[in-house]
Parts: sequence; C-alpha cells; structure tokens
Amino acid sequence: MARIKNIELPNEKHIWIGLTEIYGIGKNLGKKICENVGVNPSTKVKDLTDEEITKIRKEVDNYVVEGDLRRNVQMSIKNKMEISCYQGVRHKKGLPVRGQRTSRNAHTRKGRGKVVANKKKAGK
Repeated sequence: MARIKNIELPNEKHIWIGLTEIYGIGKNLGKKICENVGVNPSTKVKDLTDEEITKIRKEVDNYVVEGDLRRNVQMSIKNKMEISCYQGVRHKKGLPVRGQRTSRNAHTRKGRGKVVANKKKAGK
C-alpha cells in the first residue's frame, strides 16, 4: 500500500486517480505528476515499485498540498474576516460567499430554517 503525505492511496485504483485522495491534487495534476515522474498513469497503485513511489513522493513535495494547503486556505479566510471585506462578512454570517442566491437555495450553507416563536396569523 502506497503512503504519500500520510495518506494511504487505494490499491485498486489507477495511480492518477489514487493521487486525488491527497488534498490539493485533482485529476489534471495527478496526470501531470505521473507524466513528470515517467509512470504510466493507468498503473494500479498496488503494482507500483518502491522506487516509483519514491519518485512520486519527491514530485508531490514540489506542490503545496494537505496540511500546508489547508492552513493557507484557513489563513486566507481569517484574513478576509479580520479586514471585514465582503467575503469575510459572508463567512462570519455563515452565508454563501460567491454570489449565490439565498432566497430559495443555500440550505447547505445556511442550515435548516429557523422557527420563529409565537408567530400566528392575524385573527378576525
């Protein structure tokens, strides 16, 4: 089982797909890494030799992934919240940040509807 950046890659998948388990590596970057290292992208993870895994580890070290990338993203969000820019305000309020509508959708970001106490219809 290949272990890169403390992530165990799934054995039964192709190497370029297996690399997408690492935070910050998508399909295109996975293919690019395989190409730079000289490994066939359709090779299964379980079929890799130790020296190929070592080459892939060295190539992945050239990119900002996993913990460093997560830290950078969180620091960017904190910075926006501190300077109170529009996106920072939206982060603070728990609303969609990138201009999506909120009247109909956005339930994953906003959460379930809030119940308003003692709200009754006006009687006759």
